[in-house]
Amino acid sequence: MSQQESLPQSARATVTVFASPSSWIESDAVAQCHQVAELDGMIHVAGMPDLHPGKGAPIGAAMASTVLYPFLVGSDIGCGIAVFPIKLKRAVPEKLAARFPDLDRTPDPDDPAWEAVPGDIPAGHTDSLGTVGRGNHFAELARVDAILEAEHAVRLGLATGDLVLIVHSGSRGLGERILRDHTEVHGAGPAPDPAAYLARHDEAVRWGSLNRRLMAARIAHVLGAAPTEPIIDECHNSVEIRNDIYLHRKGAARGDGRDVLIAGTRGTHSYLVAAHAGPEAGHSVAHGAGRKMSRADALRRGRAKHTVEELRRTPVGSVVVCGDRQLLFEEAPTAYKRIEQVIADLTEHGLATPVASTVPLVTYKTVGPGAREHRDRGDRRRPARNR
Repeated sequence: MSQQESLPQSARATVTVFASPSSWIESDAVAQCHQVAELDGMIHVAGMPDLHPGKGAPIGAAMASTVLYPFLVGSDIGCGIAVFPIKLKRAVPEKLAARFPDLDRTPDPDDPAWEAVPGDIPAGHTDSLGTVGRGNHFAELARVDAILEAEHAVRLGLATGDLVLIVHSGSRGLGERILRDHTEVHGAGPAPDPAAYLARHDEAVRWGSLNRRLMAARIAHVLGAAPTEPIIDECHNSVEIRNDIYLHRKGAARGDGRDVLIAGTRGTHSYLVAAHAGPEAGHSVAHGAGRKMSRADALRRGRAKHTVEELRRTPVGSVVVCGDRQLLFEEAPTAYKRIEQVIADLTEHGLATPVASTVPLVTYKTVGPGAREHRDRGDRRRPARNR
């Protein structure tokens, strides 16, 4: 059963956390759900099984209100996960990891990946386009490990052993600018002109989707494959108007009949699910495993347990491309909850049905300055068509 939180009679909203009693849910995250529930106009807060504390608002939550609050969406508007089929003759992780492009930098003007940009760039925002960003963002080459719902997998064109690119990123500086423009005047208060905010929000959502497509095309080209259209592309930081109510999602994906990739970690499976969440869950599902440790704790504990080289090769045999040593520890698999428990909770509460699992082969986080200099020298030796 879901953990229904009882609120004082004066509270303005209900709170439901969709997690089993054995799931790791921090009390601080539940407290943040209650704080959000006390905002003017709030109706209902639904916490997903990946719920964890965020800056001012919980991550892994869907929040319904008669008032639009930009801070509940956050700065990375349009952040999401897309899945692209890819065909390669051989998938040797070490060799492929060395060929990944530098996704910390915008592609060169002559890069063929630009063909993935069909028209105008939303908001005319070219800064950081085609880059992955930091934090928990990543680009990953993965293999379909198991098919769990055969008919649905066939409709998606997936079979065991198929390769896919999984790209998790958002709107980069564009979403940050939109939130900053609001908070500098209104702080954590509501949007005075919801239509104006939503217009800019929608541009950031489109930008995030375009960014994921461009990165996938960059990776496909350097690996010698043809770029493909995504079979899944769902953002998990957004707000929509639903039945005249503002439904904010912070670290929660749309769950109303959508296919969603729920990310595990770079050392565990991820799960593609068919989502069918109803109004009590804010028509939403989890977006990933959810953090179990703060970045500071993960860094401290990780340095005591692991070496950098150990973290660049995962328990499932995949390779991690990450030149930032601190980020390696902060994003270690042990810093996250068990993805299997998150999926089990979603299934138990009738919010989603697992369709397939994927296992990582190469996970890209960031190249790092030293590796970039080495790659730049290598680029000068390569034919232009591979750039």
